[in-house]
Amino acid sequence: MNTQVLFEHPLNEKMRTWLRIEFLIQQLQSALPVSDSAKALHFFRNIGDLLDVFERGEIRTEILKELGRQQRKLLSWSEVPGVDMQRIDTLRSQLESCGSVLMAAPRIGQVLREDRLIALVRQRLSIPGGCCSFDLPTLHIWLYLPQEQRDAQVDFWLKTLEPVKQSLDLLLDIIRNSAPFRKQTSLNGFYQDNGDDADLLRLHLSLGDQLYPQISGHKSRFAIRFMPLDSEHGLVPERLDFELACC
Repeated sequence: MNTQVLFEHPLNEKMRTWLRIEFLIQQLQSALPVSDSAKALHFFRNIGDLLDVFERGEIRTEILKELGRQQRKLLSWSEVPGVDMQRIDTLRSQLESCGSVLMAAPRIGQVLREDRLIALVRQRLSIPGGCCSFDLPTLHIWLYLPQEQRDAQVDFWLKTLEPVKQSLDLLLDIIRNSAPFRKQTSLNGFYQDNGDDADLLRLHLSLGDQLYPQISGHKSRFAIRFMPLDSEHGLVPERLDFELACC
């Protein structure tokens, strides 16, 4: 069976931030239910990373701008003959609804930032082994609470992320589906092309080749160098077929 591996690479800072937020929220959900100290530390470490990302820029402003841009794009699509108007109207209404919810929401991450338990664990995470029971008795007793009590607390924290998660899920889905995969060929492990104002590169590589892409560039031009997973003995074929979508 020829397994295809999907690689995604952002072509601007905005997309880089969004993919990180998406990844961290997925990591949070993978730790559920928080039933022991290993899952708890995984969960709190990702909450801390998420809050660090939120503090780096105007996340809400950028997302709202993109929601508006995608609505305008859909409006121009509605003039194309034979287009699925029902699909366009549904997407426009979803974009509008996400924008309203995000506008009305409190500052992103504020509830998590002000939570005492999250703050205590965050402080200790940078210290090697700093989350032992003697360092963090608060976390230790929290892990002894009935599971349903912990679940309710975690559910409350995650619900505060819903406005940003819903908007990003929709935007990233639209962006990812905005361009089809096309077959390309690299020569001696190298490929370059124009980005045409793309936000995101998506590549399908065959797992059998055991290669990964190193991508550099931005929305107007990019280059891909294919590297062997085994840096000592791995080989890069002279001609390598792969699939690429510039979204």
